Amino acid sequence: MIRKNPLTVLEQSIRSIPDFPKPGILFRDITTLLKDKHAFKTAVDLLAKNFKDKKIDKVLAVEARGFTFGAALAYKLKAGIVLVRKKGKLPAKTISVTYELEYGTDTLELHDDALSPGECVLIVDDLLATGGTVSAVIKLAEQKKAKIVGIAFVIELFDLHGRKKLKKYPVYSLVKFPGH
Repeated sequence: MIRKNPLTVLEQSIRSIPDFPKPGILFRDITTLLKDKHAFKTAVDLLAKNFKDKKIDKVLAVEARGFTFGAALAYKLKAGIVLVRKKGKLPAKTISVTYELEYGTDTLELHDDALSPGECVLIVDDLLATGGTVSAVIKLAEQKKAKIVGIAFVIELFDLHGRKKLKKYPVYSLVKFPGH
């Protein structure tokens, strides 16, 4: 029996949808990876393996698709999970950061008591494109004086150069695609 490379399995489990959400965009859909129990387990196991010796206290998971991988990674790494949400979605006192989008701005928040100074954190999201969203999450973690030990993605759109914005920290991605 021939065994496929696990990264090839992941790559093949991600559906590409042209012209979504607008013409000219090739959307990388992870729902097909998530519904495939073998692909999902492979993705979580590979991400966890890369960070298993980092003594992570908390996983910062980015709304919304990052929650899926963040929760599974927090469990495997024996860490807590912190949800980074869009403005107005968290019920207690929050800290926030507003960042630039291609057309306008957005705001992310986390609970003010979610992180303590010196805690080791791993930031997780499903996809790295331009790096704007995760740069905002970094600012939130830095406001709380947490130690960012890594940033993990399932997919990286390599030609959008998001990794450059994150160069201060170790970035790990499983599958790389062109962004267009």
